Amino acid sequence: MPTSTDNATLWAGQHLLDPVLLDCTTTVMLKILDGKCKMNEADKIVIAALYDAVKHRPGRLMGAEYHALIASARQGMNEAMTMFIYEKRLLAETMISRPVMKAYKAWLREQGILQPPRAGDD
Repeated sequence: MPTSTDNATLWAGQHLLDPVLLDCTTTVMLKILDGKCKMNEADKIVIAALYDAVKHRPGRLMGAEYHALIASARQGMNEAMTMFIYEKRLLAETMISRPVMKAYKAWLREQGILQPPRAGDD
């Protein structure tokens, strides 16, 4: 069970192999960046570590364009960038079904990667 970002990075390299899982990780990263993610801060840090471990791999639906956007957003956000990230995140969420995203987050919790959900977490 990862207890640090180093452990999360190692875990990601061994478990986040399916391109659909990479797309889910990218989508959650977009949600964190646009400020709409309700995860606690510790889980956001873990997701960022997971993302950093796999961002060099293309997902099934998302690849270099999304990774370049996330890299740019992490350098600094302004209102225009926040809105663009928000639009890209909405598009990503339409490409990945809600049940797939929910299953992904549940799997991360089952694996001990994320903390158990609190009321209102997504």
